[in-house]
Amino acid sequence: MALAMTLLTLALLPFAAALAIALAYRAPRIVHSGIAGAASAGGLALLASLAATALSGTPPSASWAWVPTLGLDLTLMVDPLGWMFGLLILGIGLLVVIFAHAYLDKTEDTGRFFASLMLFQGAMLGIVIAGNVLLLMVFWELTSLASFLLIGFWQHKAEARQGARMALAVTGGGGLALIGGLVLLGLVAGSFDLATILTRGAVVQASPLYPAILTLILLGCFTKSAQFPFHFWLPHAMAAPTPVSAYLHSATMVKAGVFLLARLWPVLAGTELYTVTVTTVGLVTMIVGAAVALFRHDLKSILAYSTISQLGMLVMLLGFSLEAAAMAAVLHILNHAAFKAALFMSAGIVEHETGTRDIRRLGGLAKAMPVTALVATLAAASMAGLPPLGGFISKEAMLYETPRLALFGVTWLLPLLATIGATFSVGYSLRLAVHLFAGKPREAGPFARAHDPSPAMWAAPAFLTMLAVLLGLVPMILAAPLVGAATGAVTGSALPEVELALWHGINLALILSSLAVAGGAVLLWQHKRLLAAWETAALPDAKRIFELVMGLADRWVRKAIVATHTPALQTMLLASFGVTILLVIEGALTGGGALTGTRPGLPASFPAIIAWVLLVAATLAVVVQSHNRLRALIIVSVIGLVVSLAFAVLSAPDLALTQISVEAVTVLLLLLALNLLPKSPPLLSPPSRKARDAAIAVAGGLLVGGIAWAMLTRDPGPSIAAFHLANAKSGGGGTNVVNVILVDFRAYDTLGEIIVLGIAGLGIYALLDTAAKGAAGARLRAWRADMPHSPERHPMMLVAASRIILPLALSVAIYLFLRGHNQPGGGFIAALVVAVAFLVQYLAAGFDWSDARKPFGEHRLIGWGVLLAMATGLGAIALGAPFLTSWFDYFKLPLIGKFELASAMLFDAGVFLTVLGAVMLALQELSHIAQRAARAAGDSGGEGRG
Repeated sequence: MALAMTLLTLALLPFAAALAIALAYRAPRIVHSGIAGAASAGGLALLASLAATALSGTPPSASWAWVPTLGLDLTLMVDPLGWMFGLLILGIGLLVVIFAHAYLDKTEDTGRFFASLMLFQGAMLGIVIAGNVLLLMVFWELTSLASFLLIGFWQHKAEARQGARMALAVTGGGGLALIGGLVLLGLVAGSFDLATILTRGAVVQASPLYPAILTLILLGCFTKSAQFPFHFWLPHAMAAPTPVSAYLHSATMVKAGVFLLARLWPVLAGTELYTVTVTTVGLVTMIVGAAVALFRHDLKSILAYSTISQLGMLVMLLGFSLEAAAMAAVLHILNHAAFKAALFMSAGIVEHETGTRDIRRLGGLAKAMPVTALVATLAAASMAGLPPLGGFISKEAMLYETPRLALFGVTWLLPLLATIGATFSVGYSLRLAVHLFAGKPREAGPFARAHDPSPAMWAAPAFLTMLAVLLGLVPMILAAPLVGAATGAVTGSALPEVELALWHGINLALILSSLAVAGGAVLLWQHKRLLAAWETAALPDAKRIFELVMGLADRWVRKAIVATHTPALQTMLLASFGVTILLVIEGALTGGGALTGTRPGLPASFPAIIAWVLLVAATLAVVVQSHNRLRALIIVSVIGLVVSLAFAVLSAPDLALTQISVEAVTVLLLLLALNLLPKSPPLLSPPSRKARDAAIAVAGGLLVGGIAWAMLTRDPGPSIAAFHLANAKSGGGGTNVVNVILVDFRAYDTLGEIIVLGIAGLGIYALLDTAAKGAAGARLRAWRADMPHSPERHPMMLVAASRIILPLALSVAIYLFLRGHNQPGGGFIAALVVAVAFLVQYLAAGFDWSDARKPFGEHRLIGWGVLLAMATGLGAIALGAPFLTSWFDYFKLPLIGKFELASAMLFDAGVFLTVLGAVMLALQELSHIAQRAARAAGDSGGEGRG
């Protein structure tokens, strides 16, 4: 139990920090960064407590049932690979928080920044410790959303908004492909549990769906890790603040794709399709990214393309399908996280102190910024793969493995191309260090204001650079145990022997590495000439291609919408009903069988016949009286009343109460809405169209009636109703089966429905909030000018009656709410009863009087209702039960006697608050519009009369 709570706390801690920061958004910056830093440090402490078991080969895990019918469980697992990535996510996250506190300006919205940062940290941590692929997919999509918020943090900048949209479009599209791939993977493997899937690689690779699974998963990995040709989004994400770039593009988001490739290595790797595809894409990305980085001028752009190149190298290594190559990839993940985060922070320091990131304007900064120069130069040397730094060891390991794979049947091709990529990497690394810190200043302006910042800003990159140095000097002490354990988790085999050292003798890898260093030095020497040639070359721009494709897609989608949609509601309804009728006819023709089944019918009583005749007459009357909206509304209410009576007669009191409550609320709201419309609508349809519509309506009614008749005259067969009837009392603690289903057996459905209802209420608010303005407001005022004014708009008798009705209705609502678990009632019906009481107050006393005495806010009611319902479900998980499982027990009190308490009452309270909030929001907005329109039209009687 303690282990399970540790894992759950580890997963929830960043999200709790994000919520705490959001609630304290008005607090000083130190509070925001303090909460974020404390959460990251706390996560590190929890991770450290799991180190012994996680790295020993018996990864700690815990699981809670969530949606078992879908195979979606809240399973958390910390194996060596997840532990290593968790260390990077939390450790670099803590350093980024420290750096961001010193880096961000005092005017920045630090509450939004650190809340988004913690949300992203939680999503990334969820990916690496998820033990269920469906759960992993949920966190995966959350990283795309959180990174969108972080990249677009500076909303006033067009490039930030564009970069955020581009990142979301590319990674979100890849995420959709990944969803399909992971679902197919789980179906083929026979389980969505990650540990189970990793043992069934042979089954997956033998499946005819393997190519589709591999393609979809690789699309998700390649888009997230900015692999060619999806690489273009990452440089434009540099519009984010530097702490975001340091975090997202060194240790977290862009490595999510690399992590998933490593995680699924035992299942996907080893086939020719995998090896050729992944190796080729990684190799091309490595070379393209490095070549472009060599000729960029913006510091963050250089680092962005270098990140693309480094990620390509990691993907290439994982594509070899060799255990030693996987070990090299794991080692380079550590090295890259250290030197790249340090370099991004150093670039941020340079911009912060000089006011520019353009390397053409900078130079000679070593004299003015010696600490920053030392930190950045050592980090760049590690990125170049120079000894005695960690980057040298992982680059040597990469080059050592290249001859072992004959790409396209050619043994020398891979070593040659990998050396070319390494040469470009040395070139851009040397240029970054030499052009930035050596020589003389190119412009006096940036140099004049340059100086090292306070230790609070350079401490984090200095610590990371120190790690990059130590990973080269003492790799066996600092990295070997972790690298060995993580490699074993990647390959799914026993822990390999790990030998990390700066010197392995003179071999092919050392020769290739020396050639790369020499070639990089030549590139630096001839950079000016090469740059001139690069700038004259007409190379394709990936951003322009993306914008062109998106523009074409937008235009063609708009054309398709215009061709298939019309603003005329009648036309859309005609198409909908026509298609429905055709489907019903097709089903009737192909289904076969007699219209009437063998089940005997029930005799119709005289009251039932009267009610049926009344229902038919009212339905016809609605059609005849459609030109008079008030009359049509009254007739519609009669139809609802008859349906309610039918429910009551057929032993469905819950449905009857719900129907009559909904009917009352709907009619009252529509009465308010009619006040905003012309008394009589214009003639909308000529006689020919009316005849066509009548024929379609009659045909549809007969067909649907026929389906109902066919179903009601047949034996329904096995039904789940017997299960609910048998288990409502014993499993849910209630004798009202309908209510127990809503708040226990199918509470997940109810939760979704109240969320939709809350969104609908907010949608009504958004749509009606501007209805009294502009052209719509002008039409509204013109309609109201023709409406007669009552000499007594708020009759005293109605006002007095409403004062009595309100406490009585509230008492009835409380009674219905409390009895709902065992008798007809519940939160939904109680909310509607309360809403009717408030509606009567608004109608009787007017908007101003009622609104001034309203003790609550509609938006808050909706929010607290959904949160209360969610909290009930999460409470069940915290107690080790599936999401939204109900708890109940019986208690005794003096005088009262035995009574029952159930956690479902809290869930029902959430339903009550959400329903009441949605209805009251619609009422408030309709009343508000009527009031504003009356005032705008100069109606003196409108003030205070609603």
